[in-house]
Amino acid sequence: MSDIENRLREAGIVLPVPVPPVANYVPWRISGSLLIISGQVCVGPDGKLADRHKGKLGGAVTMEAGVEAARFCAINVLAQAKAALGSLDRLRGCLRLGGFIAATPDFIPLPQVMNGASDLMVEALGEAGKHARSTIGVPVLPLDCAVEVEGMFEIA
Repeated sequence: MSDIENRLREAGIVLPVPVPPVANYVPWRISGSLLIISGQVCVGPDGKLADRHKGKLGGAVTMEAGVEAARFCAINVLAQAKAALGSLDRLRGCLRLGGFIAATPDFIPLPQVMNGASDLMVEALGEAGKHARSTIGVPVLPLDCAVEVEGMFEIA
């Protein structure tokens, strides 16, 4: 088991079976020393989308639920990375996360929601988990998810 997975296990996190694509795309691509993970939605450890993670921030979804949803997205990003690489030991660092937050037009604290994903990445990878990031508010996401996160990693 990789050091990253050990850190996750110590935090009480077990990587789930990766979520299969819901449309015409691949879950990940490798190009040279880059691993690019397609957007991952906020399904929980049981593989289901909880009602509290459906809808919009600033609407039916609370800030706490949004942060949790972003965290689940980051866990699902790491699950895809493991599927792509066989072991998370090949990860050298998280270069970038992109976050999409379903939100009402007046919902401003998008970055604080995305911190759920960013904090998880640093928790899992340590200093190598610090990354560049974009966070964008959108009117709707697939499956009515509150949050979707994509990632880019340097690999060995």
